[in-house]
Amino acid sequence: MTSKQTALGPSIWAVSDGRAGNAAQVRAIVSALSETRRWMQIAHIAGAGHRADPIVLSPQAPWTWLPGANWPFPLKALPKAQRGLLNSPWPTLWVAAGRRSAPYTSSVRGWSGGKTLTIQILDPKSDPENYDLVIVPEHDALQGDNVLRTIGSPTHFSEDTIEEAGQIFADLADERGRSAIVILGGDSKAHKFTKADGKLLLAQFETLAGQGWRLRLTTSRRTPVGIAADMRALADRVGAHFWAGPEDGPNPYLGWLLYSDVAIVTEDSSNMLSDAAWHGLPIHIAKLKGNAPKFDRLHKSLIDRGVARWFDGDLERWDYEPLREAGRVADKIIEKLLERYPQPEMKAIEDGKTAAPDWL
Repeated sequence: MTSKQTALGPSIWAVSDGRAGNAAQVRAIVSALSETRRWMQIAHIAGAGHRADPIVLSPQAPWTWLPGANWPFPLKALPKAQRGLLNSPWPTLWVAAGRRSAPYTSSVRGWSGGKTLTIQILDPKSDPENYDLVIVPEHDALQGDNVLRTIGSPTHFSEDTIEEAGQIFADLADERGRSAIVILGGDSKAHKFTKADGKLLLAQFETLAGQGWRLRLTTSRRTPVGIAADMRALADRVGAHFWAGPEDGPNPYLGWLLYSDVAIVTEDSSNMLSDAAWHGLPIHIAKLKGNAPKFDRLHKSLIDRGVARWFDGDLERWDYEPLREAGRVADKIIEKLLERYPQPEMKAIEDGKTAAPDWL
């Protein structure tokens, strides 16, 4: 390794099964890990095979019908175009999310001779001991010596992206005081965004707008088309902001999070709830049809911690310590990396001072 290569620090592969929510959690942890104050701690590690672009793995049936721990010849489960992605030099750090990526996380641990530190996000549905560290939300209830449980999803917004969004949407700062970001999810395995849900929310939002609240509404890919259309019409009618995609201009999501005073978030997404909690916004959870025990536990956890309350048509403001779980995960990864790659001792110079580490 040249000194230039050494200065790059550990090599990382960011891997997902292509699902947007899973890929977002990988990005969040890698982003938190790469913050200067954290990266300085591991910059001495000479990593090989770094890949700047995320890796998407799409295993196919019949492998996907089986638990990940029982996949024979997991490379054969991938389309031919993806098989070549998994070869040496193996990275220092592998961060993956999603059950369908888990067989490759455990395999890379073996293929690298144990040299790659393997991080699996979300319950892999196999023995946690197959991985160096498993990251699961507290509401999943998985436990183990190498399991780190988070409150909600590991969400992170880098200083650079915050600064950029703050400048692009700086005009929104003048609307502080009674501004609410409304984050709408949609249909999932556990929840359905029904017409009745949409009708109730429309009436509540119209009332809030009449009370002087500035609403900023955004939908997800899962939001039913009819409900999204109704929300767009509402925004036009009451003078609210609305964004559903590039056709509505630059994505204002982070700007709205930065410059809103409260949040209304549908109950169906841990990621969406966690985004608002990262910014310390008082979260009003909007009910949808359906439920699941793990979501019940998540909602209770957020409410018990003073992060959220159920939305009943009214908005309130309160304070709590923002949830920065991706940072906590990144700190744990650094701890494990330093166990394998201790920092070199820093050289002393005259007058008892310490020189800057030579790997920076």
